[in-house]
Amino acid sequence: MLTETYTLVALSVEQANVRVSLLSLQQSLYTNWIQQCTLTTGQVDYACDSLQRLYDSWNWRKLEQFLIPAVQGATKEADQLLLELDRLNLAAAEAMGAIAGRFSGLSVDSALHVSEFCESVDTFFKALLQRLTREEQELLPVARSVITGEAWFSIANKMLAHDAYVQELRPTRVVAGPSQASANDCLPEQRASKAMLVR
Repeated sequence: MLTETYTLVALSVEQANVRVSLLSLQQSLYTNWIQQCTLTTGQVDYACDSLQRLYDSWNWRKLEQFLIPAVQGATKEADQLLLELDRLNLAAAEAMGAIAGRFSGLSVDSALHVSEFCESVDTFFKALLQRLTREEQELLPVARSVITGEAWFSIANKMLAHDAYVQELRPTRVVAGPSQASANDCLPEQRASKAMLVR
């Protein structure tokens, strides 16, 4: 029971972080650009790269890697839900492909084309946000009902191993110890008080 709770909490935290990333990028790309008459090549390429990075990281979520395989084949209803979630992924991928195919490496030179660009971007985000909502409202409850205690333990183990692996890949930062401040590094008032103490 504790393992199941830990796993679901960890997945919920990941889902919340993903939602924040999605909404933040959506705000940046769609809301800020919809009023513009043109977009530069740099703006378009930034959008294409950002969508691609987000989509790639989306597919490496713990929910995708560990929970969905444990749910697959459990019931017909679970498989139907997974099929519908895959369709939302496909809709996002198609929107991203349409954006890259039509606009990548180009400037967007009219308000009409900016509007079309932003609509495609919005389609991408709507598909992923809808999938995220359905995962939270439908997939997690299904997982609770079909995954056994032993399987929850296995999922939690894989998630912990994944976290440890990611932690190992992060570059270590050397933390400098407290430096010995010289008299020249002190504030004028501190230097004056030190001089008075010496006398």
